[in-house]
Amino acid sequence: MVDRSRVLEFVDSVVHGNHADAIRNFYHPAASMQENMAAPRCGRDQLVAHEEALLARIQGILTHPPRTLLIEQDTVVIEWVFDITDREGVVRRLQEVAVQRWESDLIIEERFIYDSATAWQPVQTD
Repeated sequence: MVDRSRVLEFVDSVVHGNHADAIRNFYHPAASMQENMAAPRCGRDQLVAHEEALLARIQGILTHPPRTLLIEQDTVVIEWVFDITDREGVVRRLQEVAVQRWESDLIIEERFIYDSATAWQPVQTD
């Protein structure tokens, strides 16, 4: 069973913008991530490389504190909102639900669920 404090450490890391380090520190070496129904990306090194490539293509990312956080044994569900500023200064939002399976204190499997029709639409920020 995953420890709630460990999940909160992970959430804090992501909210503070440490996306690639969160993968390094909280994901199992054999972890997988899957976007909606796409084929999963596998292996922590590949997940870190994918995240670093994304971060290199954008100006910045604001991760809002989770709207929902559920922990049930080894399953964690997080409702995230990300505002990503592209190189042209346009802010686009992604609202997603992440369903994670933890092995002890590491994420072994994660699937992101979101509405692809509304994902990454430009938003007005305050």
